[in-house]
Amino acid sequence: MNGSYRPRGFGGFSVFPPVIKNLLIINAVVFFCQIILNEVMIGGMPGRYILNKWFALNPIGDMFNFQIWQLITYQFMHGGFGHILFNMFALWMFGMEIENLWGSKKFTYYYLTCGVVAGIFQLYLPQLFGSSSAAYTIGASGAIYGVLISFGMLFPERPIYLYFLFPIRAKYLIGFLIILEILLVNSAGSNVARLAHIGGALTGFIFIMLDKSITSPVKTILMGKRSFSSRSSFTNPFKNLGKNFKKGNDNIQDAKYHDINDGNDDQISQEDIDKILDKISMSGYQNLTEKEKKILFEASKKMN
Repeated sequence: MNGSYRPRGFGGFSVFPPVIKNLLIINAVVFFCQIILNEVMIGGMPGRYILNKWFALNPIGDMFNFQIWQLITYQFMHGGFGHILFNMFALWMFGMEIENLWGSKKFTYYYLTCGVVAGIFQLYLPQLFGSSSAAYTIGASGAIYGVLISFGMLFPERPIYLYFLFPIRAKYLIGFLIILEILLVNSAGSNVARLAHIGGALTGFIFIMLDKSITSPVKTILMGKRSFSSRSSFTNPFKNLGKNFKKGNDNIQDAKYHDINDGNDDQISQEDIDKILDKISMSGYQNLTEKEKKILFEASKKMN
């Protein structure tokens, strides 16, 4: 090595945790298929009609074609470029750190659960608000709101730069978005599945409150326990990689930098870093060895 570490590609696409990376790819591929099928006729019917009939979330009733798998498949379909762009940007921005913190298995279960319950909300609750819409539902927004609430609960003091200019703490911005969904839940003529957004956020909140392995400042306050100090220095997904993966656990100690530079600097390779990041993605930062922690922090220090 030449004494500096730089991720490969656009900020190092290889450092994306596997579930986030796969979700971005799958959603992009499905959206491309939707575009293609918009121009194709199948059995005398537009291809998009077939796609929506079998894979979008159809209302329950004799006139519709609801299938149980639609609670999963609707999460990977979108209604336009702006729709998928916002959802995937939010997934990347807020989801990366959550997956790195929890590990890929728990994040996958969390993400899909929020999306499924969001779909159930959209199926059964509209009639409570005087709406009996016959429209199908598509989009990852319900699961995305679950990701938003998890980020807001785990990192409430983290600054989020609105329009990349104005810093707003996560607890205020995400709290505002969820309150807005509640206030607009019965907005006339809206084609936004606000009940799905609320369902996803509520599911995420309950999941975090019931999971004893998740420590959160908001959770400790609501449960009346001792205040938890959260790390909130992360502002860029590609800086301070070591701190990005730190888990709030009193039994985990920061790796010290001072003893990494013992003449072994040339032994740290790109492959070593990639292996460590893959290990964090699969099993969490807490399962790294002391040597791996030191290598990761050294690489992070050089980047800065």
